[in-house]
Amino acid sequence: MTYDTTVAIPDPASARDAYRQHARTWLQANLPAHMRADSLEYRNPTLAECRDWEAAMYQVGLAGMTWPKQYGGYGLSLREHLAVNKEIGALAMPDSVSSISKELAGPIIMAVGTEEQKQAFLPAILEMREYWCQGFSEPDAGSDLARLRTKAVQEGDSWRINGQKIWTSGAAKAHYCLLLTRTGVVADKHRGLLMFAVPMDTPGIRVVPIKSIDGKDSFAEVFFDDVVVPDSARLGAEDEGWSAAIRVLGIERATNRMYRPWRFECELRQLVQACKSDPALSRLLDDGYYQRRIGEVVAQIDAHKGLVERTVDLMMAGEGIGARGSLTKLYWSECHQAFASLALQLVSHVNPGSSPLARRARKHFTTAYLFARAETIYAGTSEVQLDVIAQRILQLPKDL
Repeated sequence: MTYDTTVAIPDPASARDAYRQHARTWLQANLPAHMRADSLEYRNPTLAECRDWEAAMYQVGLAGMTWPKQYGGYGLSLREHLAVNKEIGALAMPDSVSSISKELAGPIIMAVGTEEQKQAFLPAILEMREYWCQGFSEPDAGSDLARLRTKAVQEGDSWRINGQKIWTSGAAKAHYCLLLTRTGVVADKHRGLLMFAVPMDTPGIRVVPIKSIDGKDSFAEVFFDDVVVPDSARLGAEDEGWSAAIRVLGIERATNRMYRPWRFECELRQLVQACKSDPALSRLLDDGYYQRRIGEVVAQIDAHKGLVERTVDLMMAGEGIGARGSLTKLYWSECHQAFASLALQLVSHVNPGSSPLARRARKHFTTAYLFARAETIYAGTSEVQLDVIAQRILQLPKDL
């Protein structure tokens, strides 16, 4: 499918809301009905369809807004990034198939990569020519990266890597892995960690898909058996892996998919509209219990919007994300998991005689509920986030 990529990209300085209006107009005009989860025409888009869609978004200025122009970006601010994310969230469109590339690998490469690495990797990410996966979690070191065991040993101008990663999203389609390794022993904990950009077709890499509870196989185990990469694959200096990893996790927890509260609001509209389309479900909306629960969701969405906008204000003022990323991650994951439970309660009343929109909603929100079970686990469990908040924000003693 082709998209209109001939539109003029506005100068944000010309009008306060010009960029957001540009995003709204283009997205509404170009997003196909079969890629809208709230449409009766919806079907699971293919990887190629998602790639073409995201490539078109980039061409009209709706991706890479904050990346420097010399690396393919548009050199704009987080204000424009947020404005576009609000419009992305307002539509029931697919999540990016390259979010790890754009929102994790890209920022890390910009922060610690060499000039050659930036020129080689960053434009390819934005143009949707290359996908990345994140090789952090391990069977014995999920949320505790200080326990990871994947070993990198230097051999002249190369590194030999051995180990195993798990829950690696998108590994089967990825061209590169943002790989965190250890150069010392596990007892070194935060010291001796090193990050690499490893091509996934390197000999010795084996990807084993994992089928998740929602029936998808987007996760995988990745085995590294005597994988040899050149020193030019190293991202950052030796012993810089921990600080780079923390930077990745801060980005992942606070700014990755900044559109979330607007997408939750979109999902709530989809749920309510589906219920109103069916007499039996419509009566449930008049029930005091469901009215109270929906009211709670609306309040949580507004609070989540406030957290996101506050994060942007602070970052625009020059402050780092820091531990606030854990606060944001804890809030959105717990709230969306609760919303998914509410949605499942409502759509469980759908039957074969219900309206087409209600039947479509049942399929969508059943899958959403299953996926939401992982939201309090990936990017750091709720327990890890609470520990970070307690120690680094509230400054509570460890023996309290």
